[in-house]
Amino acid sequence: MSRFDRYLLSQLLSLFGFFALVLVAVYWVNRAVGLFDQLIGDGQSALVFLEFSILTLPNAIRLVLPIAAFAATVYVINRLVQESELVVMQATGFSAFRLARPVLYFGLTVMVMQLLLTNILVPASQRILSERSAEISQNVTARFLTAGQFMHPSQGITLYIREISPTGEILDLLLADERSQTDRALHTARKAFLVRGEVAPKLVMVDGATQRLTREGGRMAVTRFSDFTLDLAGLISVGGAGQIALNALPTRALLEGRPEAAAATGATVTQMQEEGHSRLAGPLLAVAAALIGFAALMQGSFSRFGLWRQMALAVGLLIALQLVWTWGGSVALEREGAWPAVYAGPLAGILLAGAMLWWAQRPRRGRIFA
Repeated sequence: MSRFDRYLLSQLLSLFGFFALVLVAVYWVNRAVGLFDQLIGDGQSALVFLEFSILTLPNAIRLVLPIAAFAATVYVINRLVQESELVVMQATGFSAFRLARPVLYFGLTVMVMQLLLTNILVPASQRILSERSAEISQNVTARFLTAGQFMHPSQGITLYIREISPTGEILDLLLADERSQTDRALHTARKAFLVRGEVAPKLVMVDGATQRLTREGGRMAVTRFSDFTLDLAGLISVGGAGQIALNALPTRALLEGRPEAAAATGATVTQMQEEGHSRLAGPLLAVAAALIGFAALMQGSFSRFGLWRQMALAVGLLIALQLVWTWGGSVALEREGAWPAVYAGPLAGILLAGAMLWWAQRPRRGRIFA
């Protein structure tokens, strides 16, 4: 690597770090506000909020890396043009493709970062986040069960507990269910305790009775029991924990489309393949964004008013690149076996940047940069 390559690469990486930090901070704070309201409103501690916020960081970083790479490239190249440093390099015989080499190195560096994030850190963090969300959603005692108070955890449900022992055992329980249009149910038990279920916690009542009163005839049926298990799904809004999030699966499992993985996530093979190939194609966006930013600023001749037209062109091309990327993902989801469309956006961006660099180095009248 030549001295010029090292110099330009160092400039790009330093500005990339700055823009990435700013963008991640903006995205993370915006996400953390909603997360704070949700967790603190559910009675969780500040430590739980901090844990969840940290677990969302890898995904936030993954999302902003291509934009940060683009912003760093445009900023650095614009500054080098204004300070005539690129003019000197062009005067020594550097072509547009030669000048783009450190930008390519920079894009590949960001691509490696995003590959590690997308295929290792993000799935791992999402998997932990899903597990912790399931634990919190099933922790009904902390969210809804308070001794000595009448509680209404959902519409038509009234719950009263006399006492909760230090071991979590519920003493003297009353649960009224008035959701049905045909009858009303009243469950009482001397003791009860919670056990984990597949979707929602289950309430095991010991030494109690169930009274059911029909609304029309006013007929009451009383059933006494020594133990009775009541599924809280539907009675209390505790959130689902039965399925694994698609973005928490390993990339290999997504690409192979394993039946057990599809069953665990509830997703189709087409959705799994789109997610898996998006993890491989997404990092290429960093290369495409950096090259497009550089190639766009190499268009036209030097102007004392700056490179505003070239920068506007670069932003427009970046938006078009994102539109093609979104379109490719939609096609891959709609048609079985259409996963190659996911690569359309990054590859189109790289090819477009190459064509623009070829056009920029064509000898033209008045093409001098200074």
